[in-house]
Amino acid sequence: MSLVAGDEGRSAAGLQAKVLTVSDGVVHGTREDRSGAALEARLAQAGFDVVAREVVSDGAEEVAGSLAALCDGFAGLVVTTGGTGFTRRDLTPEGTRVVLDREAPGLAEAMRLVNPLGRLSRAVAGTVGDAIVINTPGSTGGAVECLEAVLDVLPHALRLLHGDPTAH
Repeated sequence: MSLVAGDEGRSAAGLQAKVLTVSDGVVHGTREDRSGAALEARLAQAGFDVVAREVVSDGAEEVAGSLAALCDGFAGLVVTTGGTGFTRRDLTPEGTRVVLDREAPGLAEAMRLVNPLGRLSRAVAGTVGDAIVINTPGSTGGAVECLEAVLDVLPHALRLLHGDPTAH
């Protein structure tokens, strides 16, 4: 399908999304990427066209580099899974902050409220150019729960970010 210049983040059916799994184990083939697959399925169910799904090793520089590449020229949603906890290799928020233009703390706070374990999350959310980036945990259930906590407002947030007309 041919897209009009400047319209790279939108598909005929709706908005586009990308999923980035942050996991040394998945990169090395010792773990299956269940949370990435679950996020892709949930996004598709919500009407997003998932146009990319990638995997990167843990680490701030690795995450920052992958996010910068995924967001370059993209006007959609980028969801990360993994690396938001307390282990020494959990550096997804640090890598995300390197590339964020602006943080969206309300999104991260809403995701933390869905489960008591959310209080242990260091996830961040914000914008990179015309993309919205949200961090979710590496557990399949936690990733989907966190996405669902904000899924209802993300289309509106993307319209606002893109300067599309809204009801207010």
